[in-house]
Amino acid sequence: MKIATIRKGKPQPADPGAEGVARLDRRTKNLTKRLNPGEVAIIRHVDIDRVSADALVACKVAAVVNASPSISGRYPNLGPGILLDAGIPLLDNVGEQIFNDVKEGTRVTLDGDRLLVGDKEVATGFRYDDESVTAAMNEARAGLSTQLEAFAANTMEYMKQERSLLLDGIGVPDVRTDFTGRHALVVVRGYDYKEDLKALRSYIREYKPVLVGVDGGADALLEMKLTPDIIIGDMDSVSDHVLKCGAEVVVHAYSDGRAPGLARVQDLGVEAVTFPAAATSEDIAMLLADEKGAELIVAVGTHATLVEFLDKGRGGMASTFLTRLRVGGKLVDAKGVSRLYRSRISTGSLVAIVIAALVAIAVAIAISQAGQTYLDILIDKWQSFVFWVKDLFS
Repeated sequence: MKIATIRKGKPQPADPGAEGVARLDRRTKNLTKRLNPGEVAIIRHVDIDRVSADALVACKVAAVVNASPSISGRYPNLGPGILLDAGIPLLDNVGEQIFNDVKEGTRVTLDGDRLLVGDKEVATGFRYDDESVTAAMNEARAGLSTQLEAFAANTMEYMKQERSLLLDGIGVPDVRTDFTGRHALVVVRGYDYKEDLKALRSYIREYKPVLVGVDGGADALLEMKLTPDIIIGDMDSVSDHVLKCGAEVVVHAYSDGRAPGLARVQDLGVEAVTFPAAATSEDIAMLLADEKGAELIVAVGTHATLVEFLDKGRGGMASTFLTRLRVGGKLVDAKGVSRLYRSRISTGSLVAIVIAALVAIAVAIAISQAGQTYLDILIDKWQSFVFWVKDLFS
């Protein structure tokens, strides 16, 4: 199986002397919420995925220091290549001790494969470059067969565990939002979600689908000036502001009923129902829409390929595979719709065409007898209007 890494333009050389204020968090998605341009992100993230790398690039960090292996070799993850392509140095596998040795807000310097606070060395690791990332990707591809076997095993285990939900819809909560006979737009803050949402603006205006935000996907909808009808997830990446926007809230719970995100929602004074399931939040959003009678389910930012399943790091994402089988022909993937068609006519060209058309109309009026007659009438009307205005102020 050949899987290429994503490259965005010509690789830029990393700055060997990158420095900045250190920001630390063991969860990358939490850290990206408070990173400022020029700061050094210190994370603990095995197999940096594409979504996390894109978020770090968007924050314009000076460097990334990872306490864990950025490429473990399980599969060819895309994150490290994206960071290097953006010119962001990556110091890898420096160890958990860095969270004790470096304090939040300390100014740090990346010197080759060392991390310094002042002149003191606080961590050492492996400094990735384009060649080492390419070599690691080639080795990781060789391990995909093992991941395929694990994927198949996880799929069977999940099927046994959740067959009543998948086959009969048992456990799907009652909700106020009416899906019957309508389209449902399920938005996950995943790959290319911004571009695809922009490309779907006309569809949203025309069909007015039920807008389903999955955790941070609800923020993505609001960023596009769209108010979600329903928010589904474990509530770890959706903002308080969005939770209080008036949308119905469904909290994703563990199979045993525990719902860590429920307390946060209730503290905000927002009513919520729980949906216990071993599936991922994007999966239960699709299952809910399907069970409640949605005619069509349009998915934005969701996971659709094997590498994307593994990139998410959830045991092969067996639930996503089976959920997609369950919803069947109702599901339309909007992934990449923004790249499917782009107008080849620029704005400048359109303006030039309009101006040319107006000039042609003016010339036709000027040289034709009928056009001259209409022009004389128009001039007479304009003169009458001017005299009328003068009379008002005389």
